Amino acid sequence: MAPRVVSVEADGGSRGNPGPAGYGAVVRDPETGEVLAERSESLGTATNNVAEYQGLIAGLTAAAELGAAEVDVRMDSKLVVEQMCGRWQIKHPGLRPLAAQAAALVGRFTAVRFSWIPREQNRHADALANAAMDAAAGRPPATAAPAGAATTTATNQPSAAPATPIVGSDPATAPASWEPRPTFTATRLILVRHGETPYTEQRRYSGRGDVPLSERGRAQAGATGARVAELAPSVAAVLSSPLSRCTATAAAIAGALGDVPVRSEDDLIECDFGQWEGRTFAEVREQWPGEMDAWLASPRIAPPGGESFTHVAERANRVIAGLLTAYPGETVVVVSHVSPIKLVLRDALAAGDGFLHRLFLDAAGISVLDMWPDGGVAVRTVNDTAHLAAL
Repeated sequence: MAPRVVSVEADGGSRGNPGPAGYGAVVRDPETGEVLAERSESLGTATNNVAEYQGLIAGLTAAAELGAAEVDVRMDSKLVVEQMCGRWQIKHPGLRPLAAQAAALVGRFTAVRFSWIPREQNRHADALANAAMDAAAGRPPATAAPAGAATTTATNQPSAAPATPIVGSDPATAPASWEPRPTFTATRLILVRHGETPYTEQRRYSGRGDVPLSERGRAQAGATGARVAELAPSVAAVLSSPLSRCTATAAAIAGALGDVPVRSEDDLIECDFGQWEGRTFAEVREQWPGEMDAWLASPRIAPPGGESFTHVAERANRVIAGLLTAYPGETVVVVSHVSPIKLVLRDALAAGDGFLHRLFLDAAGISVLDMWPDGGVAVRTVNDTAHLAAL
């Protein structure tokens, strides 16, 4: 059994940048130094930074498979450490999906701490990465090279001793080397529920069924786009549930912003209401009274054949964690459904589960929250519908 806390040492590189690339990762027991897992892989042709992120992802995945609760990540890549802590923007579009994948993994642990270490303290992972690069280049692995022979291309290496940035932790439980973090710019999330559909007007459960916007819903989407453009003239990205009622709303918003690309995100899809899909509350209460009572009492209970709110929250949290890493200090529009948005707001407000059945979110309503890399949250607006008054 793995200890509650593990350390992950990760590295990656390429011969040529881009060139034959590979990564290495080692999971250790921090108390004994025992190696609990090793990961390495050749990546074909890639850049140093892509390989470094792949090493981090492999190390976090191995730690999760071992059942660890907390992870101390140690890397000699200044770029990856600073970006994962939210201090540096991720400007290269090729790194953003990798950073989002790493952030989603971070969300699976109670705490993850990132530290920069010198190359000589990362010899084991460095040796694994070099062997993977040799394989990518079609070379036989070196047999006499000492572990950690520094043959990868170094980038963005600091000249001073590192601070120890903390993600998901606090000074009371952090290592003795913890230092106060500087003030960061928040990532602003503009959460938008899609416009009306025929099911919305009839008060029917609308989950995975792809019910399109009604005529009024299309008008609401246009008004919402104009309102979002007022709130945030500069938007880094628009993410949407894959269902058409959301993609149509997102397209209207993106058009009002100057044709910002819309990215479909499966994890933003509505809760699967199973056998309750398309039915009204009264119909469900009549046919499934016991199941309805249990569902209202606990987010861990799913409708018959459906999905629990606990699972929806896990999906939504993966998206949010990825956005905070990929777009630090920027504004992102998220177009989704009642359940994912409520769950994000519940957690942002540190509210209880009863919040889920007491908060009403109108079609095309807008909620705004700011989130900082150190865990700070400020909810600015909940269910703003002023832009719909004239419709």
